[in-house]
Amino acid sequence: MKPFTFDQIPVMMNKIHDKLDYLEKLILRISTVEENKEELLNIQEASKLLNLSVSTIYSKVCKREIPFNKQGKRIYFYRHELMKWIKSGRVKTYFEIQNDIEKRSKI
Repeated sequence: MKPFTFDQIPVMMNKIHDKLDYLEKLILRISTVEENKEELLNIQEASKLLNLSVSTIYSKVCKREIPFNKQGKRIYFYRHELMKWIKSGRVKTYFEIQNDIEKRSKI
């Protein structure tokens, strides 16, 4: 880093302020993600998140098709587990399947 003049101080301070503001936003985003990772949902909240009816959620719990926690008669869900469950059902595109086939044939 080369030295700067007294006249450049306001410009440098603005740059520092912008970088600090950016870092603060990143830290807030990371902390929000960490908080949501442990967020516990009841069946109504899970229903809303998944856009499924409560009865469908109960049916999936009964068939053990969805990750859940049970304490007494109450059923709870972790948001991150539900999101992971949704992602596990992802269907590959035609292009991804072709790439997988090509990679396997090279081995």
